[in-house]
Amino acid sequence: MTTPDAAYQLAQVNIGRLKAPLDSPQLKDFVDNLDPVNADADTADGFVWRLQSDEGDATDIAVFGDEWLIINMSVWRDSNALTAYMYQGRHREMLARRREFFERVEEAMVALWWVPSGHRPTVAEAEERLLHLRANGPTPYAFTLRTSFPAQGAEPVSLAVPEDLGCSV
Repeated sequence: MTTPDAAYQLAQVNIGRLKAPLDSPQLKDFVDNLDPVNADADTADGFVWRLQSDEGDATDIAVFGDEWLIINMSVWRDSNALTAYMYQGRHREMLARRREFFERVEEAMVALWWVPSGHRPTVAEAEERLLHLRANGPTPYAFTLRTSFPAQGAEPVSLAVPEDLGCSV
């Protein structure tokens, strides 16, 4: 879904529960691919911003006070730009392997929401959106790729998400 004007951009948060420490052999491929995958995102059409620490990724940024959780948060022009990036190249390859690196969880770990252009969401904002999604399901305040809302918060829009990959960690 593309915004009718550039007044809003799409924020996304994706949280994963690690199966092992980041410096473990089990997560070596994941860690080795962080910089290339992030570099791909940085140059992707429609990419606006991503959360990162001084190390260039967000693996050392605390989320929900749980050391086994890692966060990925970014802002995109719209959901078309986000999904085009997600389901191609290195990111698609790593997404397909996510069960090697991350625990399967029942609760929502991915949320999307519209932000005013230029706004950079905080981790606290992302946590709030995820908690809202878990408690209320998809709404204009926090939604998923499968049940998305336009920036003005009207009727939901269904998007096709490849079944083999899904959109959760």
